[in-house]
Amino acid sequence: QVPLVESGGGLVQPGGSLRLSCAASGSIFRINAMAWYRQAPGKQRELVATLSSSGSSNYADSVKGRFTISRDNAKNTVYLQMNSLKPEDTAVYYCNVKGIWWVGVTTREYDYWGQGTQVTVSS
Repeated sequence: QVPLVESGGGLVQPGGSLRLSCAASGSIFRINAMAWYRQAPGKQRELVATLSSSGSSNYADSVKGRFTISRDNAKNTVYLQMNSLKPEDTAVYYCNVKGIWWVGVTTREYDYWGQGTQVTVSS
């Protein structure tokens, strides 16, 4: 069972804002990199934003200046604040979390994907 729960998608008018959340759960030892991807109908999944454990972030050129990725370490949650949304931002958004979870008395690295949340930008 994937220990990630996404929320925050929906329908918004062009120019509007949405905030996506992705919460990791379970016996977490350490969360490393967190990221958001998206996939529009008929297109390949593309990287939207990444956030490393050190706090450095990177964005796709198409969302720079409009989207902000952040994390709450206490809640093991990554956010994607999306402003000035455009119709071309319409897609299913997926979070990706790379980290280390406890498995019994040992630890193991995992690379998890969220279930996806639909974002539709339309008037």
